Amino acid sequence: MGTSLPLPKYHQIYLVLREQVQEGRFDQDGVPGEHALASQFNVARITIRRAMEMLVADGLVSRRPGLGTWPVHGSQRAGGATAPGKQQKAHLTGLLENIVNMGLRTSVQVVDSALVSATPSVAKALSIEPGTLVYKSLRVRSTDAGPLSYITTYVPQSVAEFTRDDLEREPLLMLLEAAGVEFGGATQTISARLADAQVARHLDVSVGSALLSVTRVVHDMNDRPVQLLLGLYRPDRYQYQLQLSRVGNIDAKVWVSEELSAQFH
Repeated sequence: MGTSLPLPKYHQIYLVLREQVQEGRFDQDGVPGEHALASQFNVARITIRRAMEMLVADGLVSRRPGLGTWPVHGSQRAGGATAPGKQQKAHLTGLLENIVNMGLRTSVQVVDSALVSATPSVAKALSIEPGTLVYKSLRVRSTDAGPLSYITTYVPQSVAEFTRDDLEREPLLMLLEAAGVEFGGATQTISARLADAQVARHLDVSVGSALLSVTRVVHDMNDRPVQLLLGLYRPDRYQYQLQLSRVGNIDAKVWVSEELSAQFH
């Protein structure tokens, strides 16, 4: 794989697959077989096998004879990673206005848009039942410098209906607002992940490159989740800036956020 990370190939692939498992990529169809993964990452099957053994050892996947390899969710693990609902989350002020502004200042390519059944992980984030129909959209945003972000969004069909053409004309938040959604705020988690082959191709980076990862749930005024966004951003073209100030008395001063802005080029 074309990467400068000082890690063996099998460990790089393990990290990529681990992130995909945790975000629910394989909930419906299971993890691809060794042949398919070896072709995707352009490595030998033994390399894939070592990566899969690490996932099994971590309790993230289970290999079932004759049935393939499937994710093991938090409630099924014995002492596994922290469940998504237990992770710390930050409420970011000024976020929605900033997102719309970015959408208006960048170009968008709609890679895919379809009505699908919500996977368990998507359903949990949107507080709906698994199998509920949601609009899944995959978009790549770019600036004059090139591709900036690879964004997957999910919106329950009951919240709003829109077409691929609509997504090519306006930012999704503006479409939701036009459908009558009154936004109350958003909950966002920022972390990092590595680019897999599909993402690397769209963002013009090497497989295994570090990306800024954003998981965002947008709520309406009644605190109902109306959109789930899974965004991957090139850190060389996009950054968050959080403004902080100190509050409290001299013995217990703490830093609190006042504003969030995004910069991209």
